[in-house]
Formats: sequence, structure tokens, C-alpha cells
Amino acid sequence: MKKKTFICAFMVVCLSIVAYGTTAYFTNEDTVTNVITTGDVKIELQEWAIPEEGGELVPFKDATDVMPGMEVSKIVQIKNTGGQAAWVRISLEKFITLAEGVIGEVDLSLVSYDLNTDYWTEKDGYYYYNAVLNPSEITEPLFSKVIFAKTMSNMYQNSKAVIDVSAQATQVTNNGETVFEAAGWPKINEEGLENEKTK
Repeated sequence: MKKKTFICAFMVVCLSIVAYGTTAYFTNEDTVTNVITTGDVKIELQEWAIPEEGGELVPFKDATDVMPGMEVSKIVQIKNTGGQAAWVRISLEKFITLAEGVIGEVDLSLVSYDLNTDYWTEKDGYYYYNAVLNPSEITEPLFSKVIFAKTMSNMYQNSKAVIDVSAQATQVTNNGETVFEAAGWPKINEEGLENEKTK
């Protein structure tokens, strides 16, 4: 396979992770892929993309043969699929794995997002949705594209970029006037989220 200078092959992988809410507010739990369920609070992490040829949104799929300076369409939203209003938040984590045999210090800032700061606010490592998410509503996108810097060097050729997305929800009723006052978010232990992750 021919390799061209300054061309990087990236795979943008979204590991859609959905954590439970808290049993401090509810007693029933049930979880399936990409859905959080706690009592009647349910959210679904949705990821869409705009096709290169345009048209309606399609489910996001891994992107390959991405070159420096390119932008990959990736629209991240949360839908409230339950019967109660919810506060929601998302955490993002980036990883870049260099190709086998390549040694160097990875610069994660070379992969970025067009974060929507009008509707989402960053605090303590999470992006909080500023409004109540009522049943059947969908948030405004947290971001709509992943951007690969033009300055990426040959070191990143055939490497893999991974975006780890985690969505959480907790009830609105009797739980603070704003998302920042809400309680009941999943707790973090030394090994990460105490709850099961789905991919």
C-alpha cells in the first residue's frame, strides 16, 4: 500500500458509554445498550453524521483515511426517552494510539471539537446541558464535528484516534433549580465509574 507524505489514516471511534443514574432517587434499574434507565429516567446517546454528498443525517460510523486539516462530521446529542424530565451531562476523553513501531509524544490538542458553548457548560471535567431535558426532547449537539489539525506530522501516519463519550442523567424533580445544583450523579472510584459501561 502506498503511503503519501503528511497523510494520516485515522479511525475516529466513538465508544458510546452510558452510565446509570443513582439509586438514591429511584429503586428500579434496567440497562440496555446506549440507554440509561433509573426509575423512569431514560436517556439515549445519539451520534449522527452529515453524509459527504449531503442530505439527511445518518448514524455515525467510524471514519477512515482522515488527513491533517480534515473535519469529520460527528453530531453528539442526548435524547430523553423516559417519562420524567432530566438533567444531563457528558464527559469526553481523547486517545491517540500511534502505529506499531512508532515512538513519540502524542499531542492530543491536534484533535479537537467545535464545542457548543451556547447550550453546554464545562465544569469539573463534564459538559452540562444548561436546560431541563423534558421527555422526548433532544439536546442541542454538544459538538458537530471532529477537527484534525493541519500541523499533524508523519508521526501520526496510520495512527488511531479514539473519542470516548460518556452520558449521564439524573432527575429534575426536587433536585435543584439548575443542572449545577442537581445531586444524584454517578460516583467515581479509583478505577473510574462505579457503573457498568456499554460500548
